[in-house]
Amino acid sequence: MAAHLVKRCTCLLREAARQAPAMAPVGRLRLAWVAHRTLTSSATSPISHFPGSLMEPVEKKRAFTPYIEKQMDHLIKKATRPEELLELGGSHDLDSNQAAMILIQLSHLLSEKPEDKALLIQDAHFHQLLCLLNSQIASVWHATLSRLLGSLYALGIPKTSKELQSVEQEVRWRMRKLKYKQLALLAESCATLSQEQHSQELLAELLMHLERRWTEIEDSHTLVTVMMKVGHLSEPLMNRLEDKCLELVEHFGPSELRKVLVTLAAQSRRSVPLLRAISYHLVQKPFSLTKDVLLDVAYAYGKLSFHQTQVSQRLATDLLSLTPSLTSGEVAHCAKSFALLKWLSLPLFEAFAQHVLNRAQDIALPHLCSMLLAFARLNFHPDQEDQFFSLVHEKLGSELPGLEPALQVDLVWALCVLQQAREAELQAVLHPEFHIQFLGGKSQKDQNTFQKLLHINATALLEHPEYSGPLLPASAVAPGPSALDRKVTPLQKELQETLKGLLGSADRGSLEVATQYGWVLDAEVLLDSDGEFLPVRDFVAPHLAQPTGSQSPPPGSKRLAFLRWEFPNFNSRSKDLLGRFVLARRHILAAGFLIVDVPFYEWLELKSEWQKGAYLKDKMRKAVAEELAK
Repeated sequence: MAAHLVKRCTCLLREAARQAPAMAPVGRLRLAWVAHRTLTSSATSPISHFPGSLMEPVEKKRAFTPYIEKQMDHLIKKATRPEELLELGGSHDLDSNQAAMILIQLSHLLSEKPEDKALLIQDAHFHQLLCLLNSQIASVWHATLSRLLGSLYALGIPKTSKELQSVEQEVRWRMRKLKYKQLALLAESCATLSQEQHSQELLAELLMHLERRWTEIEDSHTLVTVMMKVGHLSEPLMNRLEDKCLELVEHFGPSELRKVLVTLAAQSRRSVPLLRAISYHLVQKPFSLTKDVLLDVAYAYGKLSFHQTQVSQRLATDLLSLTPSLTSGEVAHCAKSFALLKWLSLPLFEAFAQHVLNRAQDIALPHLCSMLLAFARLNFHPDQEDQFFSLVHEKLGSELPGLEPALQVDLVWALCVLQQAREAELQAVLHPEFHIQFLGGKSQKDQNTFQKLLHINATALLEHPEYSGPLLPASAVAPGPSALDRKVTPLQKELQETLKGLLGSADRGSLEVATQYGWVLDAEVLLDSDGEFLPVRDFVAPHLAQPTGSQSPPPGSKRLAFLRWEFPNFNSRSKDLLGRFVLARRHILAAGFLIVDVPFYEWLELKSEWQKGAYLKDKMRKAVAEELAK
C-alpha cells in the first residue's frame, strides 16, 4: 500500500512540475507545501481526489484583463490645441502613460509650429508632466515608450535634461523586451528627429539589436517599413533586410514591390538577386499596376540600370494606355526613366511627343528640357519632327540664357545629336564669355560639360558650313591627358592586338587617336589608291589639334577610322546606337574618314586570331568599296 502511494505521489509531482516549469521560488515552496499536505492527508483522503486537489493551484492562472480606454485618454486624443493638453495635465490626476500620451500629442500638434516649442518648454504644466513621467517611467508601456522618445526629440528637449536621459536609459533597459517594430521606430526617431540631441551610442545599440534580431521579421509590411525607414542607417542591417526580402518577396503586393524598388534606387543599391526576384514576380503575377507604381518602378529600374526585357515591355505597354491621363511632369519623369534604362518603345515615345504638342501652351520649360534630353539619349526622332522642334526652339529662344550654364550646354548638345541646332544656339554656348567658366574644370561634372562643348564645336565646324563663329580656341580643343586615360576593355585590348598584327609596322597606322572633335579613334590608317598602307604620321591630319606631318595625302588616298562599339553603346535589346555615338559617327564621317565599325556582337563570334584579322580586312575592303560605289 505504501509503495503504491509513493508511486502515485511521484506521478502527481511530475505532472505538476511539467505544467509549471518556470515557477518562482515562492511558487516552488507552495508546490512543496501542497505536496506535503497531500501526503499527510492521504490517510483520510481518497486517492481519486488527488488530481483535483493538487492541480487546482497549479492550473490557476492570472486572467488577462483588456485595457479599457478611460475618459482622460479620450480627452487627450480629442484635443486640438496645445493649451487644452496642458490644462488636462494641470487639472487632473494622471498616470505615467497618460502623461506620455499628452507629450506625444503635443509634439504632433506643434510639428508645424516650431516657434511655439520654445514657449512650451518654459510652461509650468509642461514641466509637471516631465516630472511625473520621470518619476514613473518604469510603468510606461512599451508601445508608448517607443513613441515617447521621438516626441521628446521633436519637442526640442535639451539633451542635458534629466527627463530625456531617463527615457533614453529606460529604452536601453527594455531593448530586449521591445518588439522589432518598436526598435525600428526608436531608431528612426534617433536618426531623423533628434539631430544632435540624442546619444549616438543609443542609435548604435538600436541598430545592433535590429541587425541581430532580423529573423524576427515575419510579415512583408514590417520588412518594407524597416527597410525604408532604417535600412539606410546601417550597411550590415540593409544586407540582412535584402536577404529577408528574398524570403518573403513571393508574398509582396504591388505596393511593397514599389517601396522596395524605390528604397534600393534611393540608396543606389543594385542588388541583382533581389531585382531578379522582383522582376520575376512583376512578370509572372497578374498584378494590376497603378500609374504611380508604374512610374516608380520605371524610375527605379532606370536609376539602377537594371535591364529586364519583359519588365520593360510591360511598363511601356501599361504606360502607353495611361499616357492621356499623365501630367506633363509625369511624362517627362517617365521619358527620363526610359532613357536611363536605354529602352526605346516607339509607340510610347510617339505618344510622349504628341502629349507635348497637345499641351504646347501649358508645358513647363523644365519638363520640355527633360523630354529633349531623353530623346537625344535614345536618338529618337518623332514623326511630327518639324512641329516638335519648332516648339522647342520657340520655348528656348528667350529662356535659354537664363538657364543654368551646364543645362544650356546639355540642351544645345541634345539639339546637335538630333541635328536640330541653330546658329544662334551654337553661338550662345561657344561665346568666349560663356565657355571660359568650363575651361580647366577639375570636377567630373565640369569635365563632362566641356566634353560636350567640344562636340558642339565640332558640330559647328563639320555640319554647319555657314556658321561664322565664334569657336573654341585651339588651346581648348587640344586633347588633355585624361582623353586617353580610360580603363581598357577586353574588346579594346583584343582589337588593338589584332590591329598591331594586321599593320605589321607601327608607322603604318596609329592607335588610340584623340581628335580635336572630342572623340577618340581606336585606330587610324591611310590607304593609297591601290589599297596599300601609307605612313600615316608623314601626312597632314586636319582632325588633330597639333598635326605632326607636313605632306599632303596623295590623290586617291583614303583615311580609315576604326570605331569599336561596346554593349553599353547601344539601346537595350537593339543594334541601334545611342544618340551620343550616332553623333560621334557623323562627326568622323564629316571629317573625311571612312569608318570601319567593330560592334561587340560581331566581334564575339570570332574565335581565332586568323578570323579576327580576316574580319578587319573584309571590313576595310567593304568601306572602300562603298565609298567608290558612291
